[in-house]
Amino acid sequence: MSTYLSLHYHLVFSTKNRTPCLEAEWRERLFSYMSGAIGGLNGFPQRTGGWNDHVHLLFGLKATHTVSDVVRELKKASTAWVREEIGLRTFAWQEGYAAFTVGHRARDIVKAYIDRQEEHHRVKTYKEEVLSMLEEHGVEYDPKYFV
Repeated sequence: MSTYLSLHYHLVFSTKNRTPCLEAEWRERLFSYMSGAIGGLNGFPQRTGGWNDHVHLLFGLKATHTVSDVVRELKKASTAWVREEIGLRTFAWQEGYAAFTVGHRARDIVKAYIDRQEEHHRVKTYKEEVLSMLEEHGVEYDPKYFV
C-alpha cells in the first residue's frame, strides 16, 4: 500500500502591532499572491482572506512540510511583495501565528468563515477572534501576547 495523507491547516496571523494597514484597494492582490506562494512551496492553497490587520489561510501540506517552515517562507515572501509592489517600506508581520488542523468535513465551513471576514469584523476584533479560536481548540496561551 502507498501512503495517503490529508493534512489541512487554518493559519491566522496579524500585521506587526495589529496595524490596520492591509488596504481594501490591494488586499485581494495580496491574498492572491499568498495563495500563489503556498503553491510555490508545493502546498495546496484552498482559501486566503482576512481583514485590514490580519490574514487567514486554509491550505494543505505534504508530509515532508513543516508548518513553521511554510509560515516563515510565506511571511518572508509576502513582506517583500508588500514592500515592493505596494510601497509600504516598513511593512512587517507579527512574529507568531496560530495554526489549527482542519478535517475534511470542516474545510467548507472554514472556507465560508474566511470569506465572511469583513462581515465578521464589524462586531469582533482580531484579538477577540484569535482568543476565541485558541479557546475553542483547547490551546493554552500566554495573555501577555494579547495586550
